[in-house]
Amino acid sequence: MPSPARTLVPLLASLAAALIVPVAAPSAAAADRNRDPEVIAHRGSSGVAPENTLAAVRQALRHRSDTVENDVQRTKDGELVIMHDTTLARTTDVEQVFPDRAPWKVGDFTLAEIKKLDAGSWFGPEFAGERVPTLAEWGAAVGNARMLLEPKAPELYPGIEKDLDRELNSVPALRKALKAGRIVVQSFNHAWLRDYKEIAPEVPVGLLYGSKPTAADIEAAATWAEQVNPALGVIDQATVDLVHDQDLEIHVWTVNDGQGMRRARDWGVDGIITNYPQVLRDLLHRS
Repeated sequence: MPSPARTLVPLLASLAAALIVPVAAPSAAAADRNRDPEVIAHRGSSGVAPENTLAAVRQALRHRSDTVENDVQRTKDGELVIMHDTTLARTTDVEQVFPDRAPWKVGDFTLAEIKKLDAGSWFGPEFAGERVPTLAEWGAAVGNARMLLEPKAPELYPGIEKDLDRELNSVPALRKALKAGRIVVQSFNHAWLRDYKEIAPEVPVGLLYGSKPTAADIEAAATWAEQVNPALGVIDQATVDLVHDQDLEIHVWTVNDGQGMRRARDWGVDGIITNYPQVLRDLLHRS
């Protein structure tokens, strides 16, 4: 007859084995969220070069940005150009070149007229002669980096969703980025963005928010969008978690100070949009 000790040892071993519960491997989405956030250059490296110019794109690439963000508008003759404001006054010398054309709306000028403007001197004399680029020129300059496109005030340009779709599918650099999954389109105009998504279902889209998106907003976004992109200052950790619970990405804007960058990173956002990608890249490298 075996001793009690000899009987007890295998019994305890079998009980211990029964208590070991296999732990599921983290999902691909969860693994992705353990990575550093995307470094997204806002209008290019607009802290050190004139926004939305090719000079700002070149700086963004030198600063090792993952993504370059820009703003898209349409000229009077139907060309897509890179410009944030709906007028040309702040970032070009349009008032000097065309003094009698106030209020200098982008949509009131042809591409040839806009190409006459200096889009760099307002920022610094070393950028004199920078021109407003077309979307095609911008795409070629961005190259193999990811692209975040924001059609600005699309309600001013009826049919711009079709123009954008056509250009993304016809310009070689943009078509290459589109096929590689390196383009996202975002907008504050959610109704317009939904119209765009209907004609370009293959393009990921992001809903921009200047105020805190509600749980209902986020749940609704998950039915058709891929990203919820609010201002950092209006959200908290709970917002980030709600977005991720819906299997959406969250990219926050516009974060230009180290404290904000660290907060966004610690909350686990997927991307940080900044005028200073070199600062964010350095912060992430040192963390």
